[in-house]
Amino acid sequence: MPLTQDADLRQRRAANPAASVWVAASAGTGKTKVLTDRVLTLLLAGSPPSRLLCLTFTKAAAAEMALRLNRRLARWATASDPVLAADLTALLGRPPTRPKVCGRAACSPWCSMRRGEWRS
Repeated sequence: MPLTQDADLRQRRAANPAASVWVAASAGTGKTKVLTDRVLTLLLAGSPPSRLLCLTFTKAAAAEMALRLNRRLARWATASDPVLAADLTALLGRPPTRPKVCGRAACSPWCSMRRGEWRS
């Protein structure tokens, strides 16, 4: 397996909300990406945003993570179905399942957000 695919697989495993993980690595290795992906997968799994806590060692890392999360959520809110499905597939490592509530290729909280019904 090529090195980049192995790194992507390891990062995806660390972002899995069903796993308990500790991420420690050198600068520039993808820690912020893993934490951001983990928050997104937790949200997609139904975790309330108010129940999530992310710890970083610096204010700069916390600001970068918040920026990445906000950009990604904003992109999802306005994305076409194919673009959203592709991004979710890249995040989850599999195609997203269609919720029974609305039939879209995203999880119901995101559909609610698109309809203006999002509440925290």
